[in-house]
Amino acid sequence: SSNALQTPSLPVPPVILLLDTAIPRHSWCIPFSVDGNPVPDIHWLFNGTALVEGPYIHTLIMEYEHNSTVLHGCLQLNRPTHVNNGNYTLVVENALGWASRTRNSSLEGPVETTDEHTFGVSVAVALAVFACLSLSVMLILLNKCGRRSKFGINPVLAQEDDLAMSLHFMNLGSSPLSSAESKLEGLKSNFIENPQYFCNACVHHVQRRDIVLKWELGEGAFGKVFLAECYNLLPEQEKMLVAVKALKEVTESARLDFQREAELLTVLQHEHIVKFYGVCTEGEPLIMVFEYMKHGDLNRFLRSHGPDPRGPLALGHMLHIATQIASGMVYLASLHFVHRDLATRNCLVGHDLVVKIGDFGMSRDIYSTDYYRVGGRTMLPIRWMPPESILYRKFTTESDIWSFGVVLWEIFTYGKQPWYQLSNTEAIECITQGRELERPRTCPSEVYAIMQSCWQREPQQRQPIKEIHSRLQALVKTPPVYLDILG
Repeated sequence: SSNALQTPSLPVPPVILLLDTAIPRHSWCIPFSVDGNPVPDIHWLFNGTALVEGPYIHTLIMEYEHNSTVLHGCLQLNRPTHVNNGNYTLVVENALGWASRTRNSSLEGPVETTDEHTFGVSVAVALAVFACLSLSVMLILLNKCGRRSKFGINPVLAQEDDLAMSLHFMNLGSSPLSSAESKLEGLKSNFIENPQYFCNACVHHVQRRDIVLKWELGEGAFGKVFLAECYNLLPEQEKMLVAVKALKEVTESARLDFQREAELLTVLQHEHIVKFYGVCTEGEPLIMVFEYMKHGDLNRFLRSHGPDPRGPLALGHMLHIATQIASGMVYLASLHFVHRDLATRNCLVGHDLVVKIGDFGMSRDIYSTDYYRVGGRTMLPIRWMPPESILYRKFTTESDIWSFGVVLWEIFTYGKQPWYQLSNTEAIECITQGRELERPRTCPSEVYAIMQSCWQREPQQRQPIKEIHSRLQALVKTPPVYLDILG
């Protein structure tokens, strides 16, 4: 029912998303982020012994919204000395289990800092550092791709070097590990050239004094992303949480690219596209302001709600997620915008299972295996790319439809990597030979049929995203009856 889709109150065992080294602020802080439902209890050990908290050492939790399952905060130490150096172990537990992690911290006493309203001060906490992907690379000697070929092309791509030679000319600007310049080039080429997409006067400018940084969320080639409080952004709210993207370098070329990207992002206004609020160009660094999605990226969310924890996502939830992404893609297609890197890692999850398409270009080791490096810094998401994008450097709305089919597969496998059992070369060979990803065990035939409609070899034969969205909407209203006989 529609009510069942509003808030997925799913039980989740506790998990420690982050335990970082101590950093100086007004007092010393050992930052952490944890998740769990019910909300986990938090305890500390110091050098293996229970840590007694008091006025000089205590846990500070930053709870911004009462219904969030993610907690982020600090173990704060007021004026520590050398006797406080040692191993700090964070222990979290709820009714479903417990987890712990240890970090050695060296505390050298109070350090003079500037006021937190100054942009140069950052609290290096990543609330969205996600659990590492456990990828099983099984080299299957025969029939590695699973399903039989739909067409007979068999390019010789036996070695990684051969693959690099065949793809060196490709430049996918929207991949998270590419340079800031190539990212902009990709973004520009996503739009059919039309002056209406560029309007300097339309870009909202935010005062630097209205931005107060809270936590570091991630880092990419372009710079860093922070969680921040922003004042006077919306008339109905004095302050609100936002995600702030700060540009690393401010050359004249980078400034022009920054402005053009802001003009493009200003155009993208849709309920299932991460909202872009504006820019701050006073001084340095140049920053962009986006809405904050508190549950992080969809891939991590799917993995934390998979079949292993108690409380996996139900079929209705998965259809609800897929329908929202399809809605955002219908909107992008209407603007002739080609995403080029649609994947669950580039979708974000907010309150009430709201899912939006958005990518801050954050570079993370845990997602580096999703990309294949070509030439210098260009990274290609080959496991999500159709044959024409791999072989002929062709990116269109139809190539995004192929990627959406792979996103559907990710959703119904709780965030598995496509072709996870294969190397990059083997995966590309399978894709270019027309092999298909197997139907996930939890996936009804009606949904797998939608995936297959996205994976037609000829781009024009793929079902338009608008029709795919309509099919998913119908399935949300009347979910198919599915019995997992193997479960």
